[in-house]
Amino acid sequence: MSRWRRWWNRTGRPSDAGGTVETGLRFPRYDRNIKGTSVTPELSRKLAILSDAAKYDASCASSGTERRDARKGGLGSTEGSGICHAYTPDGRCISLLKILMTNFCIFDCAYCVNRVSSNVERARFSVEEVVTLTLEFYRRNYIEGLFLSSGIIRSPDQTMADMVRIAKTLREEHGFKGYIHLKTIPDASPELIDEAGLYADRLSINIELPQDDSIRTFAPEKRPETIRTAMARVRSGREASRETSHTGKRPARFAPAGQSTQMIVGADGANDATILNTSSRLYAGYGLKRVYYSAFSPIPDSSAMLPLVKPPLIREHRLYQADWLMRFYGFEAEEIASATPDGMLDLGVDPKLGWALAHREDFPVDVNRATKEQLLRVPGFGTKTVDRILSARRHRTLQWDDLVRIGASMTKAKPFISLPGWSPGGLIDAQNLRARFAPPPQQLSLF
Repeated sequence: MSRWRRWWNRTGRPSDAGGTVETGLRFPRYDRNIKGTSVTPELSRKLAILSDAAKYDASCASSGTERRDARKGGLGSTEGSGICHAYTPDGRCISLLKILMTNFCIFDCAYCVNRVSSNVERARFSVEEVVTLTLEFYRRNYIEGLFLSSGIIRSPDQTMADMVRIAKTLREEHGFKGYIHLKTIPDASPELIDEAGLYADRLSINIELPQDDSIRTFAPEKRPETIRTAMARVRSGREASRETSHTGKRPARFAPAGQSTQMIVGADGANDATILNTSSRLYAGYGLKRVYYSAFSPIPDSSAMLPLVKPPLIREHRLYQADWLMRFYGFEAEEIASATPDGMLDLGVDPKLGWALAHREDFPVDVNRATKEQLLRVPGFGTKTVDRILSARRHRTLQWDDLVRIGASMTKAKPFISLPGWSPGGLIDAQNLRARFAPPPQQLSLF
């Protein structure tokens, strides 16, 4: 039996190594291996605090790092063997070591559990400690890279400089070619943001809340204009890195996996229409790869301005679905939100089905003659399904069984399509059509 196989059988699959919960990362098998490494009990205590403090940051997906491949030398890679992508039940990637450098913070953002006025246990990693943890966890095949954020200690520039030094040390001193995602601090100097882009695969700058007035109210030390300026600088850096000089030499790579941001949902009273319109402007103006949505979670000793009850997680899920429609299905933010009069997405059905129910005059769609744009708006048809339909109908007239084999969800699609042998008839105008798709009512708990 090979040394690799004996190790694998002894430790188990990387994705089974303790699992993940909403309170942060736990690695029991790793704890048993602390002896003989440079990981001390004190460092383990910091890890428990600062991994738990990072749980509120949703934007931890990795992508776009094919050009950094360690199979020909170096350490770490998101491609090739030794990398296990594991996900929590709500779909979030947990294959990164996701921590805060510190949960000390000089800012007093009302919605943040780590604000300066919060009564929480504090901890702080040194640059060397974060580097050690990243390498030790990677060597045990628990992670594919590092997701690093931080509270602001002393000053934005000093905090950002330490984060850049961590990424630089991993890249240059240890040859680490895994994925690195840095949470950029908007108030840091432009030169530090420029340097961060040279070592990180992705940079992200949290816009925090969907409305400028809300940011000024809940986070008085932060300025929406500064956040957008930092986003614009990252966009410019990425654009410049794709241009070649007159000699044909390419400039240094800059955040090859792009930039992302995150908005808190349900903290400031903004409706879904406002959130989606803000996302649409961010995608168009700053070339973002992703906008992440994080349902507000009530925190201890919070401001009276904040709600006492968290929004339902299904609202966060519906926003992600609507975001997908804007990015891949050709929908505009306004038309998604117009399906309901109050600007809130229907929690009972997905946004695409909700739009179709509100625009029944556009249906049924003839599957054999409709354009790609029309097919993409049919509930139950995904982008791959539509591509297969367009390809198959060049050679034959499609029927019901053909769509089933292609992979279409006919349960959703049948009221909205027509094809030989099938017509929805009066089904499209039925008063109870939404009830056919919405989940049945449930008795709420009395306690």
